[in-house]
Amino acid sequence: MLFAVSATGPRISAEHRYGLVLLLTIAAVLDVIVAPDGPVSRAIALLVQGGTLLAVIATTRERRLVQSVKGALAALVILGLAMAVALSAMPRWVASATAVIVVGIVLFVLVRGVARLIRSKGVTLQAVAGALSIYLLVGLAFALAISLVARVGPTYFAQGKHEALSEQVYFSFTTMTTTGYGDLTPATNVGHAIAVLEMLLGQIYLVTVIGLLVGNLTRRPQGSREPAQPSA
Repeated sequence: MLFAVSATGPRISAEHRYGLVLLLTIAAVLDVIVAPDGPVSRAIALLVQGGTLLAVIATTRERRLVQSVKGALAALVILGLAMAVALSAMPRWVASATAVIVVGIVLFVLVRGVARLIRSKGVTLQAVAGALSIYLLVGLAFALAISLVARVGPTYFAQGKHEALSEQVYFSFTTMTTTGYGDLTPATNVGHAIAVLEMLLGQIYLVTVIGLLVGNLTRRPQGSREPAQPSA
């Protein structure tokens, strides 16, 4: 999507502007942690996650008409789902599954966009912002998956129910960063497997993906030409 500066002047591309996506992702995580657990709060969290999806759609390289159609459809679906959650018109496990799907879609589009950006322009600050957004979304996705497992199965935590999504997000990020305070621990083998998987993914992603991107931040993609040096 392009925005014209003037009728005859240069045009500024809105492609791959992942700084905004990173800010919205941080807002989505903090909103879930800080807001009280309830239908309205869960609906607001879904709207924030939907806003992240719309921001990701707006940064793709597709034609403006395709972006507009996808954005409009996504907005209508998110608004409808948020209203259903706020009015408690669907079971909580359905709401958790819906949130997992939304975050999964955002991750899919975001990963594809960041990969295209790196191939076309090399490692830029926008690519790093996109990669950090992916990291945060993975932590949020694990929290939502834990919420879903807790709804359909036995008690997830050994310390009791702890059904609030804010506690599950807190547990997810302390697990992914291997902080391990120990105040919340999984009680079942399924919970142990999810925790180990999140630890491995979180640490491998930080060491490899984020480490490589930061280490190659100023390098150009292969095949790009250096600007010609002026002759003496």
